[in-house]
Amino acid sequence: MIKQYKSLFGNIYKLLKYISIPTFSLIIISIFIFISIFAYYIIPQNTSNSNEIELSLANKPPGFHVNYLFVKKNIANKSSFLNKLFFGEILKYKKIPIEYYKLKNDSIFYLEYGLNNVTNNVKKISLNQILKLNQEIVYKEKFLLGTDKYGRDLMSRIILGSRLSLSVGFFSVIISLIIGLFFGLIAGYYGGKIDYIIQWLINVVWSIPTLLLVISISFVLGKGFWQLFLAIGLTMWVEVARVTRGEVLKINSKQFITSAKSLGYNDYRIIIKHILPNVINPLIIISTANFATAILLESGLSFLGLGIQPPIPSWGSIIKNHYLYILIDNPFSAIFPGICIVLIVLSFMSLGNYMRDILDVKIK
Repeated sequence: MIKQYKSLFGNIYKLLKYISIPTFSLIIISIFIFISIFAYYIIPQNTSNSNEIELSLANKPPGFHVNYLFVKKNIANKSSFLNKLFFGEILKYKKIPIEYYKLKNDSIFYLEYGLNNVTNNVKKISLNQILKLNQEIVYKEKFLLGTDKYGRDLMSRIILGSRLSLSVGFFSVIISLIIGLFFGLIAGYYGGKIDYIIQWLINVVWSIPTLLLVISISFVLGKGFWQLFLAIGLTMWVEVARVTRGEVLKINSKQFITSAKSLGYNDYRIIIKHILPNVINPLIIISTANFATAILLESGLSFLGLGIQPPIPSWGSIIKNHYLYILIDNPFSAIFPGICIVLIVLSFMSLGNYMRDILDVKIK
């Protein structure tokens, strides 16, 4: 196992020598986006939230495998492409992990996994009730990253967790851009008392620790998808507003703005058509940094139990449920989601730094 990991990391290192950091970051982000969109078509346990609890398989190491019997259910409906894409597959059979089985006439005698020390626990089931896959009675399933403390496939849960993290980042950035642009454009363009009030509001929000503010907003809005997006988005708009205001103040004194005003153009046209396009570049840089910040905040909230609630998978909640196992017997269940957080955050930050350099943006 150790030799395999050394060989894998050695190959990755050789590959990275020929790829620039921005390119590598873009590849990592693209991979995460792809697997988050098509998660239910990639993961082994593709039921809703990959929530197939089997306590007898709890905390198994990477590479663990077990044999299953699939017992038929009376479910005829087939999931559509879009339904499976967003909500997963409807399980049409019951999965029974087994230690061993024996065929006798038209019946199967089997012992469930984890009960080999329990006497008189061999069960019998008719062969007609078994769902055969590729004409096989027993199906072998391998857990590449092991299982969590509830016996669920850890890889499936981590991949589904990427969907939540990227969604939080995307919608939180959109919310912060809308609010920050609105206040920044108004403050910078009109100045005077309006600018003073908005600056005061920015300073008040900025003086509150970010995580504390997110927690406070979460308590007010409640727990849920959109509440989480709003809570994080409402804490990140101040940086957008501050930078936008500064850019507008510089542009407002330019000759083309003075000419537009002298020609009688209304404020809306000047702001949207002449000022806004000139403040886009620094906002792109801020958005990449805010994306990474939103992922960290969501992970922090989920770790504290204030984010998305079970059984919806989140990288932060997976770490919360398994961080104690780092010192016991199965550290991988907390390490793997942590690696994902580090990878995606570093990728967005590296991409933001690269874009800052090529766009020649100086954010003060």
